Amino acid sequence: MSKQKPTIFEGAATAIITPFQNGVMDFDAMGAHIEQQIAAGIDALVIAGTTGEASTLSHEEHCDLLRFAAEKIDGRVPIIAGTGSNDTAYGIELSRYACDVGYDALLIVTPYYNKATPKGLIRNFLDTADATNKPIILYNVPSRTGVNIPLSVYREVAKHERIVAVKEASGNLSAIAQLFDECGDMLDIYSGNDDQIVPIMALGGKGVISVVSNILPRETHDLCAACLAGDFKTGAEMQLKYLKLINALFCEVNPVPVKTAAGLLGLCNGELRLPLCEMEDANREKLIGVMRAYGLI
Repeated sequence: MSKQKPTIFEGAATAIITPFQNGVMDFDAMGAHIEQQIAAGIDALVIAGTTGEASTLSHEEHCDLLRFAAEKIDGRVPIIAGTGSNDTAYGIELSRYACDVGYDALLIVTPYYNKATPKGLIRNFLDTADATNKPIILYNVPSRTGVNIPLSVYREVAKHERIVAVKEASGNLSAIAQLFDECGDMLDIYSGNDDQIVPIMALGGKGVISVVSNILPRETHDLCAACLAGDFKTGAEMQLKYLKLINALFCEVNPVPVKTAAGLLGLCNGELRLPLCEMEDANREKLIGVMRAYGLI
């Protein structure tokens, strides 16, 4: 059976950082970063995801950020709102707001900390889909949530017309291959890890929701474009070319290194919100060295 659901985007979507200035959101820096991303050819933007430090935003800040970005982007590329929560009712509230202000899709992370059972996961995802009117991308990142989405859950929720895709950041390529085999006719699959873009696209993935594209938007777009064109040799060469930078951007928990790198590039001041804080000196020097080796600074 061929997939009848909409494809939200193909290529590279940036999970964009949220700049702060003296503890509050820096909309000037955010707007400039959005403009640079679009000018570089990025295929879509994710607002208020993990990389955007959404878990530290108040409700008012989360809504203000979603509204600002939607108005700034103004339909130029698909926009996806990170609105998942470990409280299903609150996640639905945020999701409805994102729908109201013009988002093309919702990114719904597996509820973190609660460690829901498969039945609870199914109810969380289906209740959210029933309560909203935009396509949903599920976000599987067990290293951060403590729960992996099992195939039994994917099979069940894939039946819903508005659950259309998955951001897979489990890192388990064998399990992801099984997901393609069993649900690939009902769900688009995106890499959630920058070091696995080519393997996942070679299996049939539509692209990546990326961290490194905050720093290299054009290159990440081009890597995905090569894979979409069937040129996996070029894609693999690019994947390996940027592997040291990708690894450096994950030498501490995301988004600490990428926010630091963005600060070094003048995209923002690098400010983070507790409990995230500045990099360890040794890791910062390592990141600087890698960025210099790539000619970024």
